[in-house]
Amino acid sequence: MGRLFGLLASPEMARWRVRMVAALVLTVVAKLFAVSAPVFFGDGINAIAAHAASPDPAPAAVNTAASGAIEAFVIAFIAYAAARFLSVGAPQLRDAMFAPVSQDAQRLTSVKAFGHVQGLSIGFHQMKRTGALNRIIDRGARAVDFLMRFLIFNIAPTLLELVLAAGVLSVNYGWEFAVIATATVGVYMAMTWSVTDWRVKIRRDMNNADNEANARAVDSLINFETVKAFAAEQRETEAYDSVMQRYATAAAKSQSSLAVLNGGQALVMNAGLLAMALMAGWKAWNGVLQPGDVAAVTLILMNIYQPLNILGWAYREIKQSAVDMERLFDTLALKPDVADAADAAPLALKGGAVSFDAVSFAHDGRVRSVDGVSLDVAPGSFVGLCGPSGAGKSTILRLLFRFYDPEAGRVMIDRQDLRHVTQSSLRDALGLVPQDVVLFNDTLRANVIYGRPGASEAEVLDALERAQLGNFVRQLPDGLETRVGERGLKLSGGEKQRVGVARAILKNPAVLVLDEATSALDSETEKEVQAALAEAARGRTTIAVAHRLSTIANADRIYVMEAGAIAEAGTHAELLARDGLYARMWKRQSEAGDPAMAIDAL
Repeated sequence: MGRLFGLLASPEMARWRVRMVAALVLTVVAKLFAVSAPVFFGDGINAIAAHAASPDPAPAAVNTAASGAIEAFVIAFIAYAAARFLSVGAPQLRDAMFAPVSQDAQRLTSVKAFGHVQGLSIGFHQMKRTGALNRIIDRGARAVDFLMRFLIFNIAPTLLELVLAAGVLSVNYGWEFAVIATATVGVYMAMTWSVTDWRVKIRRDMNNADNEANARAVDSLINFETVKAFAAEQRETEAYDSVMQRYATAAAKSQSSLAVLNGGQALVMNAGLLAMALMAGWKAWNGVLQPGDVAAVTLILMNIYQPLNILGWAYREIKQSAVDMERLFDTLALKPDVADAADAAPLALKGGAVSFDAVSFAHDGRVRSVDGVSLDVAPGSFVGLCGPSGAGKSTILRLLFRFYDPEAGRVMIDRQDLRHVTQSSLRDALGLVPQDVVLFNDTLRANVIYGRPGASEAEVLDALERAQLGNFVRQLPDGLETRVGERGLKLSGGEKQRVGVARAILKNPAVLVLDEATSALDSETEKEVQAALAEAARGRTTIAVAHRLSTIANADRIYVMEAGAIAEAGTHAELLARDGLYARMWKRQSEAGDPAMAIDAL
């Protein structure tokens, strides 16, 4: 509740203050009319009964008496109808007025959660399950709407109506009726809450199974190529069926427990009505109450029952919504492992010199990923990184992008420690062409301009030409408006790589990072992509991680990594002359018949 009211009191919701107050006023007004309507109905019945029971008047007074009785019960019934209408109409007007407030609160919650998750460190995103996380955000946002509508405008007003009804019953008909109404509602709510608590445990199991089923389905559908490559369709279906069986079992228990709840509610409700009717009838028999009063007290209790009919469902949903909000706020409470310092300033570029000064870092579960690495990349130079798998090459790039902070040492650009600059300005200065260019399920244009959304049409076309992609785009019926499919699966590997290169060229970064950008390509395609990479690297600092040594043979300097440390450094010729690790790697690739060894890269 504190979080909910905190959201409503936030500055972003300030423009809705008048609507919030009006909605609360309409809620109170509706309950006042709801309590008064049965009283008017009872007065009308009493007027009829009084006229029917009165002794025969003198002939001259017949018309006057009849006219007065008719006027009394007509006015009472009109007042009853008007009060009934207003007790229903006011909440409808309230809901119409409050709808924009509720939708805006959901929007703010969703956007805040989405933005927070986007800002979390890469370690969180490596461990998250996308389907489950999406459900947490979606349910948390919907919980805001549900709690506002049912907790603020249903349960709380029902309690207000009970207090008002108890006062009316005590003053007009006797304290016994207030006791019966309060006791009935109390037993009704206690029974409902106890049974619902039991049902919430079943619902939680059902939701956990639903989350797992959704996460598994998303994982399997996203990785459909792997599933088909391993002929695992049946296995994936069986795993999904196993989770769905858990969900079906929990859902069946939930339905069965609902019957128990509804039966118990009906028992308490009718027992209360019986007690109220017997008490009113006994008092009417003894002349304390009139016939209309019997109808009035019964209607008052029935009016209280109306919103309570859904109490079990509402209470269960309120508790579940509280759980959903708790999960959402638990996610919002997560702190990024890498955050901007309080005094972080934008990166001031002075040429794009990159340096690692005795940098050490270890991933979770590893003794050491990089250990005491020192290297320097001069502005505008081309530097290659190579070494066996697991040597720490990719970790070096992640430290440069500040996806992680080093445990020791410093990573710097133009002599500025990256821990003292803003992450956004750092990554604005970096361009990346990865081994596997993953594209958004959008148009070619949207994917090319992703790094620089404000680029002009001429700049986009120039980037395509420089990335060796111009002819390909011109041959497409829809040109740049061609949709590339999920993760760019409608494009070939070489086409995706060139889209990645075009994106990097258009961004025009100070430092270009190539993470094994051609290792997955055939030799012919590699020639085309390497030509595009050479164009992208022209005039800027370039760091290339390479599996195929031919792609970095012409580098100004090559760093050879092994076991997280720099094992060798020098030019291609110097490293071959040293006859060390680099020379052995070059020899193995040459003996393997790699035609790319004859290609001068970049």
